[in-house]
Amino acid sequence: MDSSVVIFPGSNCDRDAFTVMQLAGLKPQKIWHGDSELPSCDLVVVPGGFSYGDYLRSGAMAAHSPIMREVVAHAKRGGLVLGICNGFQILTEAGLLPGTLMRNARLKFLCREVFLRVETNATAFTSAYDNGQVISVPIAHHDGNYFADADTLKSLEDNTQIAFRYCDAKGEIADKDNPNGSVNAIAGVYNAKKNVLGMMPHPERHADALTGGIDGRALFESLLAAA
Repeated sequence: MDSSVVIFPGSNCDRDAFTVMQLAGLKPQKIWHGDSELPSCDLVVVPGGFSYGDYLRSGAMAAHSPIMREVVAHAKRGGLVLGICNGFQILTEAGLLPGTLMRNARLKFLCREVFLRVETNATAFTSAYDNGQVISVPIAHHDGNYFADADTLKSLEDNTQIAFRYCDAKGEIADKDNPNGSVNAIAGVYNAKKNVLGMMPHPERHADALTGGIDGRALFESLLAAA
């Protein structure tokens, strides 16, 4: 599989993503936000960070970068796109994913590990997980409070477009285990075709035992298998 990692002014997780993708055999290359062409590839990763300093609104300015027009076209052709943290925010601002990311419920930056429940493994991103599997992945965000209106939420539920939910170690959903106030404990969502995934937690930070865990590794293994 050939892949690309988009770098914006303020990205700070692009190297993490690139390194993990390289180790997973995804053959990544780095792409600058100002590029007007996207090299031929199967997967595009929009990494975490603080693109454009989160000015105006998280992800809003990055969504209008020249390369994002190519990322949108790539997704519409059926290409795979993964947005992590700030990347998730950018994908919602670009219209590739439904909903929006608001300030955390307690208005504080959060940096810690959370438990996630895998809601479906019938996608290119999650085939190496089990349905309902509980994994531990770090978060690091200030605007991770996912929100969508009632009709959109119903559509997401009906079409199994919810990728991950915040939970406890046993997979139970409760307010105390929802770190940022996201509606329905949503930590990640797909588009209707499930070739685009946005998630606030950082799987690339838990893909090597040396960094504290390996629960995120299966996501990249799933993508390799999809090739």
